[in-house]
Amino acid sequence: MRKIYFLFIMLQLGCVVGKAQTGLHHSSTAQHWADSVFNSLTPDQRIAQLMILRLSAYDFKNKIPIYYDSAVAEAIKKYNVGGICPFQGNPVELANIINKLQQIAQTPLMTCIDAEWGIGMRLFDSVTALPHQMMLGAVQDATIVHQYGKVVGEQCSRLGINVNYAPVVDINNNPNNPVINDRSFGEDKYKVALYGIKYMQGLQESGVMACAKHFPGHGDVSVDSHFDLPVINKTMAQLDSLELYPFREIFKAGIGSVMVAHLYIPVIDSTPNRATSISQKNVAGLMRNTIGFQGLTFTDALEMQGVQKYFPGGAASVQALIAGNDMLCLPGNVDSTIQKIKDAIENKELSWQDIELHCKRVLMAKYQYGGGHFEPINTTNITADLNKEVPSMKKLVAENAITVLKKTSDNFFPLVADKKNPTTDIAYIAIGINTDNAFAKRMRTDYNAAVFYFDYKADPIRVLSTVALIKSRFKKVVIGIHNYSRTPANNFGLTPAAIDLATQLQQETNSISFVFGNPYAIKNFCAAKNIVACYEDDEYTQLAAIDLLQGKITAKGKLPVTVCEAYPFGSGIITAAGILPIADPAAVGLDITKLNSIDSIANNAISKGATPGCVVLVVKDGKIAFQKAYGHFNYDNAAPVTTESVYDMASVTKICATTISIMKLYEQGKIDLKKELGDYLPMVKGSNKEHLLIENILLHQAGLVAFIPFYRQAIDTVTGIPFPKYFVHQQSDSFNIRVAENLFMRNDYRDSLYHKILQSPLGLTGKYIYSDNDFIFLGKVVEAISGLPLNEYVKKEFYQPLGLTSAGFKPREYLPLNRIAPTENEKVFRMELIQGDVHDPGAAMFGGVAGHAGLFSSAYDIAVIMQMLLNGGEINGTRYFKKATVDLFTAYHSTISRRAYGFDKPEKDNATSVEPYPCLSASPLSFGHTGFTGTCTWADPEKKLVYVFLSNRVTPVGDNPLLGKLNVRPSIHEVIYKAMIGTSVK
Repeated sequence: MRKIYFLFIMLQLGCVVGKAQTGLHHSSTAQHWADSVFNSLTPDQRIAQLMILRLSAYDFKNKIPIYYDSAVAEAIKKYNVGGICPFQGNPVELANIINKLQQIAQTPLMTCIDAEWGIGMRLFDSVTALPHQMMLGAVQDATIVHQYGKVVGEQCSRLGINVNYAPVVDINNNPNNPVINDRSFGEDKYKVALYGIKYMQGLQESGVMACAKHFPGHGDVSVDSHFDLPVINKTMAQLDSLELYPFREIFKAGIGSVMVAHLYIPVIDSTPNRATSISQKNVAGLMRNTIGFQGLTFTDALEMQGVQKYFPGGAASVQALIAGNDMLCLPGNVDSTIQKIKDAIENKELSWQDIELHCKRVLMAKYQYGGGHFEPINTTNITADLNKEVPSMKKLVAENAITVLKKTSDNFFPLVADKKNPTTDIAYIAIGINTDNAFAKRMRTDYNAAVFYFDYKADPIRVLSTVALIKSRFKKVVIGIHNYSRTPANNFGLTPAAIDLATQLQQETNSISFVFGNPYAIKNFCAAKNIVACYEDDEYTQLAAIDLLQGKITAKGKLPVTVCEAYPFGSGIITAAGILPIADPAAVGLDITKLNSIDSIANNAISKGATPGCVVLVVKDGKIAFQKAYGHFNYDNAAPVTTESVYDMASVTKICATTISIMKLYEQGKIDLKKELGDYLPMVKGSNKEHLLIENILLHQAGLVAFIPFYRQAIDTVTGIPFPKYFVHQQSDSFNIRVAENLFMRNDYRDSLYHKILQSPLGLTGKYIYSDNDFIFLGKVVEAISGLPLNEYVKKEFYQPLGLTSAGFKPREYLPLNRIAPTENEKVFRMELIQGDVHDPGAAMFGGVAGHAGLFSSAYDIAVIMQMLLNGGEINGTRYFKKATVDLFTAYHSTISRRAYGFDKPEKDNATSVEPYPCLSASPLSFGHTGFTGTCTWADPEKKLVYVFLSNRVTPVGDNPLLGKLNVRPSIHEVIYKAMIGTSVK
């Protein structure tokens, strides 16, 4: 798996790098402007152009920003300094200050910002922050990171920012890293490189220079360089294979600048206490000469103790320039720094040629990312503009990042509320907070949950009593770990009492845990039976977590780091879309606007009583382009349909269980379609069914009657009640065949069902009669040849290898009931609302497993089967059939019907038919089937399309005709064809 992932990342990187352009363009116009400006500067101004000054800070005690605009203005007037860097502030105030400073600057200022997770990282009193990079690292779609970069770039542009000190491309391979940690994309060098490039491209496409940091790699440290000089004792080979990899890739991809870290790495420079930021061997040697980066370089802040401790009072600035850096970030006193640099020039440590090289590189960057002039920032609606794209991006990231790490109980996937029961059996234990947050509010409103708080000041003595209370009163427990520190010091601020409470609840109750914050903290909870990594603790993440709990979204994230032995990098259960990735409809040639009309068709069907709910799934080019759930399980609106809801597939069983089994046995040479039924089923010997050809049975042309109502002879036809000699309400050795809740059939009565089929009249061979009996026999053929019950055979040969988790017979045996849509509320025979037992009475009397009905599935699992067939028998690197076998079984084989072997096909006269089937635009290559309960699935190899529609139109009335009268399934099918961009449809 790791090799596959490596190849995927490398291929994407190859595409990215192949299209890359250099970060600094040396155009003649830019060069002319830089030369002209340089020639206009005094020697002191040329040095001052290499400086970035702090513009603001924050007074956390009084909760107000502090502006240094007066001091910065003086430095601009006196020395024409190169740039400014705001760290906090109000958008309007800051914009006005920047406008003022730019107005007095002789040369346009380079305005920089350290906004790794957006402008809200700094302007936190006015702008909402975006997620940290580690949450992005959990996302599996790199295009989302690109979108994120564009959002941040547009924020920067709106605030007049030229350079954003982002992305962080440090590989965080030390969980105890006190300074990088969740600022990194993770521990995998390929993902860090790819995601760093995507972030960079989003920024630079928005006209903002990106800055890769912190060269040569700050991920494996245990000391914060703000306070001391971290030491990394690695060999050059180790650095080369890991830490340096993302920098090489992002340099090749065309990033404009890099920030150099304050690290002590003896293998690079063994001079005592010499940080990499001021090491000539690192900057000029390794970065410039060996790796070949020719963009702009920034030092990390020179006020940090990682360098200031050993090189105080301007000495660090001198050494940084000697090392080969271009820009000095936060150098301190401008007067003394300029003087010390001139002293170094006089002492031959530096030269004016060095200053010219750096200054012109700075001026080139200013021209490229500012056009050589400054456009005043318009402050109208600036705060709203800076926040505009934040909610949608936070929602997008949350829905794609949240990671299910362990799933031992399907009760929580989804967790369904019993709105009819006023007494809740669900508790929410909110650890780390003492008032409701968004998650707690939704737990109250959506589940009527009892909410308990336990913050980090809570008395440890409360743990035992709280656990005892929860165990005694609640059947389902949701645990939220909130409000802990981002950094690993003191175990993220998690108290022993809080950990003890969570651990006891995880072990002793039916519980699920949501960890809202840095995923490394999950090391404290790795034994939890059900656990979800959420990465952040904001409203958007909490709402996405609730949506996951309710089955409204599927889990897509993977851990970007290793948190414990049980959960290494890449851990994560994709609750849907495992084999079939999710794609933007436009990316696979579908018009989302046209697809959205599916909503109106589905909702209209629900409002008119055709079905209480449904699921629609569209796969185009092997990717899920549309997947949506509508309505509820029943008209009481108690249980909402989700994309993971499981439906009775009815006659779709014929193709997604029985036919594919016949295909497998055919391909193995174990069945000959030209042979007779008697060749495989001894029980038909001597009957008029013995000489039926397998081929004709597959085509529904064997002459069998369409349907035998087996149950009618076993019930009182007046009352509809089953005869007690055949059915009882309590299971026993003699009555062991379950047909419904609390209804069991006598074991030997099943033999009489087969006898009825054998005794049924036989029509003319060669006449088309759609018959369930055809496939009841074929199911028995599969069992006779394979030696396994049909349900076990398809599970072994198909469902397990395909990774399907919902497809199967007798779903009550492996799924919680609240995930399964009900079917008919039978007024005769079973006399109840059927849920989790097969709707077809005959299949129920066969024990829930039959060749014509009995399969249950989610839309996703059906789509995987159909996509495998559409692919010619192969999916996800595994071949299940030869293409020739699929082509044979899915082709037309009858001159008197539209049928293939087992599969249904489009009508041959669709082009002129008043009622085309399955829809007008389905190509003749299409194959599929419908189900009586309100289901269907179709695959079109010509259009590379798979369509799945699941509903329970028979709920609660079995003979409800409205789904058909409203043409719901065909109408949605046709909408999909009409949504194909650039494709003509009939």
